[in-house]
Amino acid sequence: MKLLDKYCNAAEYKSHAEFYNSFRLNEPVDFNFGFDIIDELAKMHPEKRAMLWVSSENEEREFTFKDLSDLSSRAANALSSLGIHKGDIVLLALKRHYQYWHIMLGMHKLGAIPIPVTHMLTARDYSYRFNASGARMAITTLEDDVPKQLQEALKDSPSVEMLAAVRSPKTKTAPLPDGFLEFDALVEVASPVFPRPFDAACGKDVMMLYFTSGTTGYPKMVAHDFYYPFGHISTANYWHCVEPDGLHFTISDSGWAKAAWGKMYGQWMCEGAILVYDFERFCAADILSKLEKYRVTTFCAPPTMYRYIIREPLETYELSSLKHVTTAGEALNPEVFEQFKSKVGLEIYEGFGQTETTLLLATFPFMKVRTGSMGLPAPGYKVCLLNNDGTPTTLGETGEICIDTSEGKPPGMFMGYYKDEKRTAKVWHDGWYHTGDTAWQDGKGYFWYVGRMDDVIKSSGYRIGPFEVESALMEHPAVLECAVTPVPDPARGQAIKATVVLTKEYSPSEELIKELQVYVKKATAPYKYPRIIEFTEALPKTVSGKIKRAVIRERDRLAYEQLS
Repeated sequence: MKLLDKYCNAAEYKSHAEFYNSFRLNEPVDFNFGFDIIDELAKMHPEKRAMLWVSSENEEREFTFKDLSDLSSRAANALSSLGIHKGDIVLLALKRHYQYWHIMLGMHKLGAIPIPVTHMLTARDYSYRFNASGARMAITTLEDDVPKQLQEALKDSPSVEMLAAVRSPKTKTAPLPDGFLEFDALVEVASPVFPRPFDAACGKDVMMLYFTSGTTGYPKMVAHDFYYPFGHISTANYWHCVEPDGLHFTISDSGWAKAAWGKMYGQWMCEGAILVYDFERFCAADILSKLEKYRVTTFCAPPTMYRYIIREPLETYELSSLKHVTTAGEALNPEVFEQFKSKVGLEIYEGFGQTETTLLLATFPFMKVRTGSMGLPAPGYKVCLLNNDGTPTTLGETGEICIDTSEGKPPGMFMGYYKDEKRTAKVWHDGWYHTGDTAWQDGKGYFWYVGRMDDVIKSSGYRIGPFEVESALMEHPAVLECAVTPVPDPARGQAIKATVVLTKEYSPSEELIKELQVYVKKATAPYKYPRIIEFTEALPKTVSGKIKRAVIRERDRLAYEQLS
């Protein structure tokens, strides 16, 4: 019997309707992922590989489920020895170091609340997160400038009592910064046994906090409870198609919710192994070599990375082990899908969700892929498109993606914004959670992404989603990346502007601008073509890699005001 059978009615479904209507979860009220999944797998399969970790210097370490069980208990005991208890908040800035997984699992057992963050934050970012959450401790990498930024942040962060660091191959002999504890040493001497407390954190207790990427304002603290892993079962088992004897590779820094989607909960509930590559900078050729060398069976990456991957000579890599690939994080351009399929022979299965949720919409393997569509709802989520007045949209009409919570929140959905009832009530009211993302639905029920509500362009009476124009531009061989935004226009209200990063074979010119405009007119409705095209070396992005269209919009607005 598989452990997964204890928590859901896992089956091989033949259609989305059967999957959506039949799939059920069994969520024990006292569920704790550290004890009920990791410790149980350690008993069932002590020598089974759970994680293969590879450093940027290609140093390898393999961890079994027994290793994870022991190391997480050591981490829980180490934290407890420092006075960290159930409910205490600890910030983790650990890149993709293997210690991240041991510490996260240890904190689940202890009941302490982790806040995973990216290592690319500044002192000001850390101070904001410390003060917003009331964190007592931070555990960090020694690499880059992270210790220095944390030390600077402490001047304005009265709640933080301790700083600790872990080592990586690059920092094996590096001196420990002033004021930092060496967490690896504490783990090494701690006991590998951590009995389940009688009042162990579970169920509706806060399990973890994530800060949103902050594309439209200060980042919000997303609180998830101990039922959160259940929402990732459909992600791993039915979208990623993780196999117990396979190796799954999701590209994500540990500081983002995508790591929870593809590098921990669902994959281990499926008894599969994960590949963790602790690389510094994304390089498509490097990623492809890892897929080849380690015989990766299932793979997930954001569309931006697929855009670079298809530019590589894919025929030179031996990728026969790869059986299924997925993408999420932003909308996938159809041209990327078609090129990957023609070169690798696999279709890319798209999915959609947020930090506040797990997988909301997806194209599952028992569904027909409609290129560019997000697919259909995942079980447990009642998804509807609503107009501004709260009424459902008609077929083909753009509306906001909302979740019906009138009968309670689905497993995997957030509890609310931590310590922020006002912000929570703004997006979650009257039995609906409002995602802030817009889409339209076709006759088959498939959802098609349009953009964030703030991104929709209103030009000459038309409502135009930036993704439609971006997808058309992406089909042209000159375009590597692009962002479509509105600019003020006295006649039209708003005009469409495209900010374009060119492939290395092309150079900016007036002729190319005209060529791209004509290309879009032929690829989509003529009124959607970008009247303004600006070439740039790089697009502004969040530290999670999402394009910051708001930055481009604001810059153009200010430029327009200066000219007026």
